[in-house]
Amino acid sequence: MKLSDITSRDIILTGDRTTGPLHLGHYVGSLRNRVILQDRCQQFLLLADAQALTDNMGNYLKVRDNVLQVALDYLAVGIEPHKSTVFIQSLVPELTELTSYYLNLVTVSRLERNPTIKDEIKQRGYERDIPAGFLTYPAAQAADITAFKATVVPVGEDQIPMIEQTNEIVRRFNASVEQAVLVEARAVVPEVGARLPGIDGMAKMSKSLGNTLTLSASAHEIRQAVRMMYTDPHHLRVSDPGQVEGNVVFSYLDAFHPDIEQVERLKDHYRQGGLGDTVIKKHLEECLQELLAPIRQRREEYARDPAAVMAMLKEGTARARQVAAVTLSEVRAAMGLNYP
Repeated sequence: MKLSDITSRDIILTGDRTTGPLHLGHYVGSLRNRVILQDRCQQFLLLADAQALTDNMGNYLKVRDNVLQVALDYLAVGIEPHKSTVFIQSLVPELTELTSYYLNLVTVSRLERNPTIKDEIKQRGYERDIPAGFLTYPAAQAADITAFKATVVPVGEDQIPMIEQTNEIVRRFNASVEQAVLVEARAVVPEVGARLPGIDGMAKMSKSLGNTLTLSASAHEIRQAVRMMYTDPHHLRVSDPGQVEGNVVFSYLDAFHPDIEQVERLKDHYRQGGLGDTVIKKHLEECLQELLAPIRQRREEYARDPAAVMAMLKEGTARARQVAAVTLSEVRAAMGLNYP
């Protein structure tokens, strides 16, 4: 499914872990699409603080403080609270209750076979010492999605198994109660690079790897990041033919430069030789400065009144709870837990 297939009848659920300010990878992979989609359909944006705690239990303040930071990034890129319902996960207890029911519909072995969970367990070096909350996250994500009866969940390709497992839980629950209470969701992978490479040439831009460029980056930080970017290590002289594939600067030009034809001309010139890294980096820096300057300015304006931002989040959370409470009531009724 493509973003262009999403209609006004769809309901979207997406969000971010509150472990740090958002970066360019988030922008190209999800944020700019959310700004477009908020005018097309109903959209719920989750500040996933509870999920962030599954592997940050020793760093509560980091998770708590970044709720505001992520919210500021949302507002700065153009997400509007009256169009998108932005809410704090931990303040919607209905999600926790739904999770507890869904855990009865999935086995430990099935959770361990989830490719996304397997990869993340390996990345974190948990081996068999896995926090239970981390292992059971697919059930919690199923609660997040189904609570709002989301029909569409934008994800990176590596997250598709999570949506598949959500739909397994939906089918199993509906079969157990012999009613179509919950709805299945469709995964949508962004058409333009869901993942930017890190500025150091690593395959993934990641806060934990320290190879990101945040949306709040200063002009100086942008300039320094572009100068450090990985290009073609064999492109030693300007006259040498250069390789575009795997070249981080061209990956970023593809993602952010508004003139596709100009980028293609730069690629052809670079491949033939006669185009230096300094020149292509200059093009990229100009592009990123133009993109991030207004975002940074809007973010600074919102940051002057954090109380107003938190009030917005509480209002969105109240709206989210109303929707989740209806779904929970239907789930409880279908299970016969609606005691008089």
